[in-house]
Amino acid sequence: MLNQYPLWKYILILFVTVFGLFFAAANLYAPDPAVQISGESSSGVLDERILKIATQALTVANIEYFGETISQKGSNALIRLKDDDQQLPAQKVIQRAMGDGFVVALNLASTTPDWLSDWGAQPMKLGLDLRGGVHFLLEVDTDVALSKRMETYASGIKRTLREQKIRGFVKLDGDGRIRGKFKSAELRDNASREIRKEYNELQRQDADLDDGFYFYLSMSPAKEKEIIDYSVGQNLTTLRNRVNELGVSEPLVQRQGRNRIVVELPGIQDTAEAKRILGKTANMEFRLEANIAAANSKKEEFQFRDENRAGGATAFLERDVVITGERVSGASAGFDPQTSQPEVNIKLDSEGGTLMHRVTRNNIQRRLGVLFIERKTRTRYETNEAGEEVAIKTPFDEKKIISLATIQSALGVQFRITGLDNPAEASELALLLRAGALAAPMDFVEERTVGPSLGAENIRMGVFSVQIGLALIAVFMVVYYRVFGVVAVVGLGLNLTLLIACMSILSATLTMPGIAGIVLTVGMAVDANVLIFARIREELKNGLMPQQAIHAGFERAFVTITDANLTTLLVAVILYAVGAGPVRGFAITLSLGIITSMFTAIVASRGAINIIYGGRKIEKLAI
Repeated sequence: MLNQYPLWKYILILFVTVFGLFFAAANLYAPDPAVQISGESSSGVLDERILKIATQALTVANIEYFGETISQKGSNALIRLKDDDQQLPAQKVIQRAMGDGFVVALNLASTTPDWLSDWGAQPMKLGLDLRGGVHFLLEVDTDVALSKRMETYASGIKRTLREQKIRGFVKLDGDGRIRGKFKSAELRDNASREIRKEYNELQRQDADLDDGFYFYLSMSPAKEKEIIDYSVGQNLTTLRNRVNELGVSEPLVQRQGRNRIVVELPGIQDTAEAKRILGKTANMEFRLEANIAAANSKKEEFQFRDENRAGGATAFLERDVVITGERVSGASAGFDPQTSQPEVNIKLDSEGGTLMHRVTRNNIQRRLGVLFIERKTRTRYETNEAGEEVAIKTPFDEKKIISLATIQSALGVQFRITGLDNPAEASELALLLRAGALAAPMDFVEERTVGPSLGAENIRMGVFSVQIGLALIAVFMVVYYRVFGVVAVVGLGLNLTLLIACMSILSATLTMPGIAGIVLTVGMAVDANVLIFARIREELKNGLMPQQAIHAGFERAFVTITDANLTTLLVAVILYAVGAGPVRGFAITLSLGIITSMFTAIVASRGAINIIYGGRKIEKLAI
């Protein structure tokens, strides 16, 4: 019996080896530390003048930089730095020079050669514990959520009393309570009875004064907690959806305490975009245009861009809200087929569609405004007691009308928003709506970039552990199994190469648990070789000829190896399904390692043994 593969199998092994070496080679080119500048809005365009302001600020601060570039569309600029430790100082210097209208974030600039990147070869992304990344701590403004709910209650109570023809005066006071005033106690009791039918979560307090009969309605503590939990939960879901839209691998988005959310984005390649999208603590309100002669208490004035005028204009909208962005279930950007102007196609949920239809069918030929509300910050700099200059950020809500169109017919669950500046603005608005509306505004109370120094130490120790493991295994295998041991060691090297290549192709993020998965993979891969070689030695002892022993060793160990690896693969899949963050990183690395180790231990190793011993008559094996 002569152990030989058909030609196509040797070609397959060669192809997989070259493929792995090619895509793994991208990891030899470490990216440069960089600072990325982009506009606060996606419609902003950067030019050489803005880039010069940034580079001059770095020069004054004695921070070395090189390779400054502006993207093809002018959406962002990238400045490479000489040293990782200069990233944070450079970010602060540039942000101070650029002001609040720009987002300055840390980034990594690729150094992969064109002959690799043209084929899609890119280095692995490293996790927060290896390369560093962005850490945000956001605080949900739950007071606004409670206030908004009380405004909704007030509007609903007014509508209920109007429908039941109960005369009285209802108003939301500054202390957050709803105040009702009636001419008689009977009217007050009738009103309270109707309100209790729909809003039994409100607590009532009566007061009889000289000028009328009053009640005061406030939310129960249980309802307040429910609204706070809903607001934080909805914002948590929205942030996760936005992170998914960004395509970030293995992010961490979780609640912390009563009203805070932690977001960690490890290994992200475009931190400026992430910061802008996550920072868009925006919501939308649909309101009818108000009559200019209406009382100021029933209308609000906002700025909007009028296509028929050069520059901006103002318009009055009713204070009562038709629906908010929470009712949007889908959104996509497109172009108006008649004017070719950018637009956003909106789809509402069933309740939102019902509310929109009810209001618009009775207001044909009136204008409906789309109010975009965005939480922003103003930055001022003060000197503290230690003589250090610190940035003081003050949040504020910017409200502007992005669309004001005449209602031609009753609207339902689907309609469109027009009047947007450009396709980039339409795409970003669609992304924010598609990801979900925020139930309450959020403020960035902490923004931390995990520096590369700790990550570098973790990488050094991780690589060292893999090297030690490989060295010990290599010595043992070569001493104990001789030629077969050399083949096993070469197979281990190929296994690591293929694993790194697969992770690079899949854009998987490597973390410390992922390195643990690689170490475990090395052990499992050599375990397969040990099973095969032990079987070959056993067959030789049983009197089989060398060629027969090789064939029997690989064939009979195959079932055992496959069974053990498939069991481990099943566990890895379950870990990925139920785990999160680092656990998933470990599961991905382990799963890929199992697949590549089976190929190298069973297919590639046998191919190498066939080349060495196959096709000729041998009397003795070096095993």
